[in-house]
Amino acid sequence: MSMSDPIADMLTRIRNANAAKHDTVDVPASKMKTAIADILVNEGYIAKYTILEEGAGKTLHITLKYGADKNEKIISGIKRISKPGLRVYVNKDELPRVLGGMGVAIISTNKGVITDREARKLQVGGEVLAFVW
Repeated sequence: MSMSDPIADMLTRIRNANAAKHDTVDVPASKMKTAIADILVNEGYIAKYTILEEGAGKTLHITLKYGADKNEKIISGIKRISKPGLRVYVNKDELPRVLGGMGVAIISTNKGVITDREARKLQVGGEVLAFVW
């Protein structure tokens, strides 16, 4: 069975692994998911990721990040905004702020997949993929 929303699946796997206090989580890889993982690493929400090539396809092996102990979570929330049934687009003047700038919005633009801060700097809008805080 094909998956209708692979990005939502990735975010849900990260959310579930974080809630269960796992060290790592594996997700089927794609260019879009790799770009999202790259943003999560740069913003400090996950420790690192590696791309594993196993048999049928590639897998993203994501290492989650916690505070001093595992009860202190770095990712307190992660939410898919634009879905296959309802795409959410914003122009450069309507870019969202997550928790007043404390979180990050992941935006797919013609300049690539970037954060809301970078989109403001570049003066571009696009599709709002997810919020992370």
